[in-house]
Amino acid sequence: MDGSRSKPWALAALVAGVAYFVIGKVFALPSDNLRAWRLAAWAVSAVVYAVHIAYEHFRLRSSPLLASLHVALAAALGGFLLAVAGLLHSLELEPTIKPLWWLALVAWPLLTGVPAFLVALVGLTVFVRMTRRTAAG
Repeated sequence: MDGSRSKPWALAALVAGVAYFVIGKVFALPSDNLRAWRLAAWAVSAVVYAVHIAYEHFRLRSSPLLASLHVALAAALGGFLLAVAGLLHSLELEPTIKPLWWLALVAWPLLTGVPAFLVALVGLTVFVRMTRRTAAG
């Protein structure tokens, strides 16, 4: 069995992570109505996040802990890719990499992945418990 069939969660995490990156780059292009574009990027990212959680739960039947980890990995990948893009953009402006960019390569994945994990874990745990109660009662 090849690796892509045995690990569908990895492909889903990769697709979601790249989607977060693309959303971050595309929605940063317009120079007018920045607040509206930023809110739109958050809304589209929230849809990607919700679809990823639903895919993990309903399609892959992952446990809340495992689904949350996969969703967090996708968010962290998106954060990392955005940090790399920012670092590369800074190199276009000046020839040296500021030490802050090395920190960003670690901080951005953590700042996106950890909250994504916690929100997904709490949300899925509550959802699973509620659906068990309604099914039993």
